[in-house]
This record gives sequence, structure tokens and C-alpha cells, in this order.
Amino acid sequence: MSVEVKVPQLPESVADATLVSWHRKVGEAVHRDDNLVDLETDKVVLEVPSPATGVIKEIRVKDGATVTAGEVLAVVEPGEGAAAGEEQAAESAGGESRPGPQAPAAVASAAAAALEEPSTAPEEGPYRMGPAVRKLIEEHDLDPAAIASSGREGRITKADVLDHLASHREAEAAVESETPALHAVETAPPSGRNEQRVAMTRLRARIAERLVEAQQTAAMLTTFNEVDMSEVIALRKRYQEAFQARYQIKLGFMSFFIRAAIEALRAYPVLNASVDGNDIIYHEYFDIGVAVSTDRGLVVPVLRDAQDMSFADIERRIQDFGERARKASLNMDELTGGTFTITNGGIFGSLMSTPILNPPQSGILGMHAIQERPMVVGGQIEARPMMYVALTYDHRIVDGREAVQFLVHLKQQLEDPARLILQV
Repeated sequence: MSVEVKVPQLPESVADATLVSWHRKVGEAVHRDDNLVDLETDKVVLEVPSPATGVIKEIRVKDGATVTAGEVLAVVEPGEGAAAGEEQAAESAGGESRPGPQAPAAVASAAAAALEEPSTAPEEGPYRMGPAVRKLIEEHDLDPAAIASSGREGRITKADVLDHLASHREAEAAVESETPALHAVETAPPSGRNEQRVAMTRLRARIAERLVEAQQTAAMLTTFNEVDMSEVIALRKRYQEAFQARYQIKLGFMSFFIRAAIEALRAYPVLNASVDGNDIIYHEYFDIGVAVSTDRGLVVPVLRDAQDMSFADIERRIQDFGERARKASLNMDELTGGTFTITNGGIFGSLMSTPILNPPQSGILGMHAIQERPMVVGGQIEARPMMYVALTYDHRIVDGREAVQFLVHLKQQLEDPARLILQV
């Protein structure tokens, strides 16, 4: 009996999704829970697993189509259908036809063998991988030997390929930034007038919509300050080894900024509030959004109840968010409901910027690159590691006095990190 593959229940407030790509074709054998197709919503990519072991009998929705929850995407023929699909594939490839009908037990055994031992398929060669992974490698013209495998028995997984692509793009970007003139000479077409038209992904379109919404609905204003990072850098250097030994995670800068921001938000709670019509909602908890850049666009996963987290807890969650954001495996609950956002343009070299609010929040903090600059300290000029910080706020409910004092409070916490422990 055929089994339908349906669009799963979509996250709350998400009406539909876009079918990004099929990982299997009609007639291909599949195993139960194999990822058949990716669906992209405004924030996350959902994987649709096969509901049964068998072969793909029919695909009803093409790449790029918009689908809704419960819609039938494909049909899987389980059991005997798997063997039939393999016979059909062999005949279409010009192979010899197989003997007549086999006993059900033999059919199940043959199908299971084909699925359990993918490395024996001639097209895989010496590298163990599934059809979806092989397709991804072929699409990007990658060398399997260059991809670090993390699967069982050296199997290359989809995550391995995505990680390899991400590191490759970073390396290319570094080369381009170092030799821009040479790159332009080598790649620019003679006429210099070629164009490409590429449709926005759903995530990019949603980002554009949210940014325009923020510009149109909030009275945004940005104020700046600068922070001497000497004490934080010294503290990290002094305790980094012990911190890593105990918690198996590096002590970064973001945990300091999150803890300092929480203390500043306690002092100036309107920056942890949101506007709802003519009402102001003051949140008595601190759900801090941390902006993460991915190949698909910017996402902002949320640290729930960050006020209850230790430095190690914050660093672990941020690392986890970053890894899963790049693999598009964050869920919708992790991407909604923040009360305040922090974004770090400094990792890309930004010295100063004016971040845009994440509606309906009333504040967003921008971190920037640390740069040694001459500062007057005790009447003497010294080179100090300085960082510009920016606070964009909704002037409808936040006065300039509160915004400036928020940054001053943040600055005091970071320039004297003992305050973060004593909460003073």
C-alpha cells in the first residue's frame, strides 16, 4: 500500500513554505527517515523524512513551489515496490531484466541490502555517502577526498559537506580581500556588463520585510560610546586555560557583553520593553537575541532567561546556535520572542555602525572591532584596546537620557568586570 509524503505541521504564524530541493528521484530506493526534501520557511529549513522504506513512486510538487501544511509532496511504495523500482532502474540503464516475481521475503531482503550497504554502489567509489550527499557534492563540483567525514565508518554526511562549503567560502573571501585588483582582472568579462537575476530566498525576503517594517514603525535613533577592553582582555587571558579545562569551551567576549547588557537593562528596563499599540510591555525576564550571520542571511536565535545563565552556559549556547544556524537546523521557537538583541559587526572588521531594531524590541546593541587607539590615562597618553559600541533605540518610548545612561552603565561593567560578579 502506497504511503504519502506530506508537508509537516509548520511552526506557529508560518502559513506556507517553499520547496527548496528534492534529494531523491522517482524510482530511487529510500530508507525510513531518510531526508527526501528540504522546505524553507521565513526563518528555518525543515527536512521532510521518508515515512517508510521503499522507492519513490511519484513526486507531485516541483522545486520552487509554495506548499502548505498537510499537502502531499510525493508517494512512497514500500516493500515490494522497492524491488520493482530497482528493476525499473536497471532496465532503464540498459541492464538485463531480472527473473520473474520473487518471494516477499527475498524482495525485502534485497531492498534492505541495497539500503544498508550504500557504499557498494558503483557510483560512490571509495567514499561512503548517501544519494542526497552525493548530489550535493556533484552540484558544487567538490572532491570527496577533501571533505572531513564525521559519520559512522567514515561516512560523509550532509553536515560535513555544508561545513566544507562554509570554510571554502571563507577562504575565498579572504583571498579576494587580499588581492582585489588581481581578482577583478582575472574574472571580469571583457564587456563588464554581464548580469545575473537571482530570486531572494524566503529568509532574505523576510529580513528585507522586517527591516523596512522597523524603519517605518519605530522612531529609531542611535547613540554611541567607547569601551576600554583592557580589563576584559586581561581577565580572559588570565583564566582562559582554566575556563577551558573546566567547561570545555572557550571564554569569548560575547558572554561579557550579554552579562553587562543584562545589568544595564535591569537599571533601564524600558530598553527591555516593547510597544504594543498604545501600551508598553515591560518584560521582567531577559531573552537576549544574538545575531548570527549565515550563507542564507542573518538569523537571531534567542537565549531564554539569560539572566540565569553562567558565562559557560552562555558560551555553549552561542557556539551551538552558530553551528546549527550554518546548518539551517534552528527551530522556530529559538528564533522568536527576544526582548533585546546584540549584534557583533566587529567579527567582520566593522569599526562603527548603526544597527536596526528587531521589532517589536525597543533596543539593539552593536559591538564593533577592538582597535588600539591613543587614550589619555592619568594624564598620560597610552595605547589602549578600544571598542565603539552603538545603541539603537525606539525614541517613542526611550528617551535619550536613558539610552546614554544605558551605554555608560554597560561601559562601567566592562571596564571593571568585577561589577558583573557583584552586580553593582
